[in-house]
Amino acid sequence: MSTIASLADITRVHAENQPDKVAMVFEGREWTYAELDRESNQVANALIAAGVGPQDRVAHLDKNGPEYFSYLFGASKINAVGVAVNWRLAAPEMEYILNHSGAKVLLIGEEFLGHYEQMNLETVSTVVVVGNVDAHLDYATWISSADDNDPNVDVGWTDTSYQLYTSGTTGLPKGVELTNRNFFEMLPAASDEWYFDTDSVNLVAMPLFHIAGSGWGVVGLYNGGTNVLLREADLVELLRLIEAYEITNALLVPAILQFLLITPEAQETNFSSLRCMVYGASPITEEVLAGSMSLMGCKFVQAYGLTETTGGVTILRADDHDPGGPKSHLLRSAGQVWGDVELRIVDPETGDDLGDSEVGEIWVKTIQNLKSYWNDPAATDEAYPEGIDEDGRGWFRTGDAGYTEQGFLFIHDRVKDMIISGGENIYPAEVENVLMAHPEIADVAVIGVPDEKWGETVKAVITPAAESDPDEAALIEYCRENLAHYKCPTSIDRLDLIPRNPAGKILKTELRKPYWEGQERAVN
Repeated sequence: MSTIASLADITRVHAENQPDKVAMVFEGREWTYAELDRESNQVANALIAAGVGPQDRVAHLDKNGPEYFSYLFGASKINAVGVAVNWRLAAPEMEYILNHSGAKVLLIGEEFLGHYEQMNLETVSTVVVVGNVDAHLDYATWISSADDNDPNVDVGWTDTSYQLYTSGTTGLPKGVELTNRNFFEMLPAASDEWYFDTDSVNLVAMPLFHIAGSGWGVVGLYNGGTNVLLREADLVELLRLIEAYEITNALLVPAILQFLLITPEAQETNFSSLRCMVYGASPITEEVLAGSMSLMGCKFVQAYGLTETTGGVTILRADDHDPGGPKSHLLRSAGQVWGDVELRIVDPETGDDLGDSEVGEIWVKTIQNLKSYWNDPAATDEAYPEGIDEDGRGWFRTGDAGYTEQGFLFIHDRVKDMIISGGENIYPAEVENVLMAHPEIADVAVIGVPDEKWGETVKAVITPAAESDPDEAALIEYCRENLAHYKCPTSIDRLDLIPRNPAGKILKTELRKPYWEGQERAVN
């Protein structure tokens, strides 16, 4: 794979070496590598005609579909930068990202034109629609008149190739600039760790505006395998695709694995083709992990990382998944560093390094770390408190809290989600893990709420399991049997659905709001 040094090279190399191999499948239609290469050439030339040049931004706003990859690779062929926009956002939020990125062209799904009509876009000069509409240029027409020869624009190893926006749970979304180097220095090792090869049939089920969606799709195509795209998280369709296309590789977030365990069709699905299920992007409980391993019977690998680290920087390998065995304690771990990754646990207040079993902020140093936050030097400097060296490496502050033990990383929580009650630090994920083991709880979030005596106290917000009516006092007592008393909830509320972002992360800021109204600060 040494000849692949950019996103553009993926289709070039495989179109030359295996032109008739199926690259993508979507809703019954197939694209060979030759067809994907030719279509991305047409996109590249259509973008040039629209006035797009090297390092200009071009945006995509739609649910998962094959056009995304043609657009991404086409942009790379002229050294432009693909920007994937979260289609679950409200129109003003979409508008912010599109204007902040400075996108010149917007490829948008027909069902999101209502959002587009509400936006005031400052830099977009060309709008192309996936679908059939009279008022706008449609994608098929747009590329049909474009030349299908590769424009062969020079693409730099450290040029930005890909821009995703952080979820914005702690403020306005930031544009994460990832380079060709970020991807293609790590992909050879990642492919081996995740059991990919040219025979892989890869399920791309997570949203393409997320690194676990589009980034995962790039892994499959980098290896010359076949990507099977799922438009959105339809669990029954997901199970059908696994069996119908004999999926070998997949990545799912824990929330999807959790829901699959209670989906009746899952018990009838043949998972025998699966080599490896990678999971990550949010915490997982031991019960969901062990249940998923039993259901699917394949290798499970955890990847811990962020958008800013081009995905995984630690890995809990399949051999370390040992429910009920001598390594069972490692199921709570995010695994070990891999590749060139270095890791430190740092006191976020003093900047001092901490020892084994001491909880602090996780800092990582790797070539996978982002180039910068787009047009936000202050945020970049904050993320790299010790700067970036001449080789492009620096210590990146993840914002996650954790500790190491015998070379394994254990995630506690987001640093900003930590609860301080009576001077004691409490990490919600630890409490959530205990409560998720209770048979009457389907989902849970733990937050800090104001308390006159302790400053903050612990509140659990639960979704009861089907046909269950758990008693609040009994649940609190259950926690006290498994945790230090100061960590236990002092009250429990109920919600039909715990709010989560597209990566499956609980929206703690949204949950806290009603409890902190009237307070000067969101800590007490």
